[in-house]
Amino acid sequence: MSAALRLRPAIEAALILAIGMGFGRFAFTAIYPHMVEEGVLTLRDGSLAASANYAGYLLGAILAVRARARSAHRLCLWSVAGTVLCLGVLASAMPVWLIVAVRGVAGVFSALSMVAASLWLLEQRRHARGAPLLYAGVGVGIAVSAELLVLAAHWGLHSGGMWLLLAGAALLAGLAAAPGLAASGQATPADLATPAAASAPPVAPWPLVLIYGLAGLGYIVTATYLPVLVQSALPALNAAHVWAVFGLGAAPSCFLWHRLHARLGTRRALRLNLLLQALGVALPVLAPSAAGYLLSAVLVGGTFVGTVTIAMPAAQRAAVRAGTNMMAIMTVVYGVGQIIGPVLAESLHAQSHSFNSALLAAAGVLLLAVVASLRL
Repeated sequence: MSAALRLRPAIEAALILAIGMGFGRFAFTAIYPHMVEEGVLTLRDGSLAASANYAGYLLGAILAVRARARSAHRLCLWSVAGTVLCLGVLASAMPVWLIVAVRGVAGVFSALSMVAASLWLLEQRRHARGAPLLYAGVGVGIAVSAELLVLAAHWGLHSGGMWLLLAGAALLAGLAAAPGLAASGQATPADLATPAAASAPPVAPWPLVLIYGLAGLGYIVTATYLPVLVQSALPALNAAHVWAVFGLGAAPSCFLWHRLHARLGTRRALRLNLLLQALGVALPVLAPSAAGYLLSAVLVGGTFVGTVTIAMPAAQRAAVRAGTNMMAIMTVVYGVGQIIGPVLAESLHAQSHSFNSALLAAAGVLLLAVVASLRL
């Protein structure tokens, strides 16, 4: 079998995550400053929309707990259709409450894309070697959507036109992935070969769940507010480009963390990942400069999907001991952490009129996850 054919399932699964996560979830972070500038949303409205999206993500994860690998390809297609619809709807003028509601629905489809794409590739297709390429789809989606928004701004499009552009691009990506998913068959012998990390000893399931929830809370402040922080602190620096750096850091990092996971094992790789992530989250406070913000984007972007790349295959192995759908449960607790993050950040910002305390609190949560990893 040619290399292209072996990689095809992983590429198709990566496209699902690029649409559901990169476009459906994280593109809002880059459009958010434009919507605030246009008066479509206030800073508080945007935080509410972000929290609604994370609440939707939690609901989607809960709904996906009963998902099984045999139906994962259909869930992938539903997640694409729902994400494209949500992106297109946001192109219309609507009241704030409806924007918040649509962002909540988009969160449901984002969670379905994460669980379904992981189940389809790792269990239905048994393509464990494709895990880093799968999760690289998140970073690719962030980077591509961010640069599309830079292009849209250059064309003079307002936020409505930006959402419509993203919907069109997501539809094209979905059409590229759909034939392989619709014709999904059984795993081939080549798919069954797994790297060392996939056959590594299982870790304790419930400490892994706790760590993953803390990681969800820890990174989300940066992932929600980084362009807003950059635009307010450094107006001469294009915030969308910084967000693209976040995505570009995420995409190749999956392969790095996959290799480190195989070499160091789950425990050591996860500790290193979380330590670097904590440093990246705190950097805008420690070094409030263009270099500090860019390095923060690289470090957080280069580690947050790495956490997924390490933890999800570990959860697949731990599921044997736990006797349940660990990947869906992990997605649930990640969603809980992401709901708490913006609420905490908004509360701290209201008191201090700065995001510094929220960033330091988020970095502290990631350090707490490092401590929890001692129980793995």
